[in-house]
Amino acid sequence: MRHKRQAQRDEMRAEYDFDYSEAVRGKYYRRLLKEGANVAVLEPDIAKAFRGSAAVNDALRSLLQVSESIRRLTSRSTRTRAKTARAG
Repeated sequence: MRHKRQAQRDEMRAEYDFDYSEAVRGKYYRRLLKEGANVAVLEPDIAKAFRGSAAVNDALRSLLQVSESIRRLTSRSTRTRAKTARAG
């Protein structure tokens, strides 16, 4: 009985039958270039720190927010630059 169940699992359903003779290589290649596909390959030690791509995206967004807030705190305003230019 067990062998019969295993044989049924190994067979592909008819709706999943794919005719490879009609396949087109690189069908979506130009669209990917046009839309821009950004793929970053993480090194194994970094990948272990994250559960998945959503966790990586969350961490990067947090890092961007922190860097933008620090940039606002440390950058001089245009008003200050204009005063120093006139004084110099």
